[in-house]
Amino acid sequence: MPPRVADVTADTFRELTRERRWLSKLSDDILRAQIDVAQIAAPTGAERHRARWVADDLQRSGLGVVIDGAGNVVARAPGAYAGEPVVVCAHLDTVFPEHTNLAVERDGARLVGPGICDNGRGLAVMLVLARVIQQCSAAFARAVEFVATTGEEGAGDLRGAKFYFAGNARPFAVIALDGAGDDRIVNTALGSRRFRIAYRGPGGHSWTAFGSPNPVHAAAHAAAHLARLKTRGAARSALTVSRIGGGVSINAIPEEAWLEVDARSTDDNTLEQLEREIRAVAAASMTEENDRRAIGTIPATHGVTRIGHRPCGQTTEDSPLVVTAMEATRLVGRFPVLATASTDANAAIAAGAPAIAIGGGGHGGDAHSTREWFDDTSSTAGVERALTIVATMARLAAD
Repeated sequence: MPPRVADVTADTFRELTRERRWLSKLSDDILRAQIDVAQIAAPTGAERHRARWVADDLQRSGLGVVIDGAGNVVARAPGAYAGEPVVVCAHLDTVFPEHTNLAVERDGARLVGPGICDNGRGLAVMLVLARVIQQCSAAFARAVEFVATTGEEGAGDLRGAKFYFAGNARPFAVIALDGAGDDRIVNTALGSRRFRIAYRGPGGHSWTAFGSPNPVHAAAHAAAHLARLKTRGAARSALTVSRIGGGVSINAIPEEAWLEVDARSTDDNTLEQLEREIRAVAAASMTEENDRRAIGTIPATHGVTRIGHRPCGQTTEDSPLVVTAMEATRLVGRFPVLATASTDANAAIAAGAPAIAIGGGGHGGDAHSTREWFDDTSSTAGVERALTIVATMARLAAD
């Protein structure tokens, strides 16, 4: 472990005493922002209203703000700095449809509401960091850029983060703020490949056209085979048939059926193997259904479309960023836990930048449900940790 980085982290923590006091006093402001932003609808692909709210807040803090081609809000404090910037990001989107009731209610020590934690907390902490870093007493060698990203959830496929990291110079370090927590450090990117398998046939009446190939039968056969696939290799992996559908009436042979498949692993070679097996099963299921069709009927066809690709990767335990994050976690009285997850950090790592994802303090649960909750107890530790990590990385000398 490079002792210099750990020493810089400890020095930065001490030098930020004034700023850490500010954060403690700003705890109620963070909560208010968290509630306000969580109550602005932002389903994946329709984040513009929440993006505008975040952009306005960053402008009030004195940052220059633009909204880029992917709808990301990008902000940087004025000033001339050498070298690559430190990037702090938090995703704008949620899994909830446009007309979900987003009211946040208090239940004892908990705030309860869709998106209050994921990612209301991450966005609120990013906004307060932008405000505090503007007036930070620590001497920075690098600019700090704040990015509120689109398309992090589900089928968004990290759209905003991929766009940002593809179109800008490689950052010196990336810290993604996602949800609650003050001890986990996500340094391993969980990759995924997602597929839609579609079967098509002539269809017809369930009695008079009986014997024509049935796309639903083929889809069901594929789903059963995929459920029995064994995930192999040294890396942990998972394969899930997550959605299936087709047909228009109970007394009609469907013209089309489909299923969607989610494959995950920490290793790209394993994902390649899973993709080959998924495509092979899809084809074999089509062949089996066509082999059963009546003579003279039109054969069915199929297609496999990749609908998502989240890259794998890792920021190693001995990298300056992870060393800093672990030391900062200890400095706020927590024990660091290295973890694996799929976040905006995946896109940064794939672009060659050291990246981690951390929580914004406090505790949360029931994510992606209308029962989602956040508990603010002792949450300042997580915000102090985030500030220490960002400030330390910004202090490391530019090339």
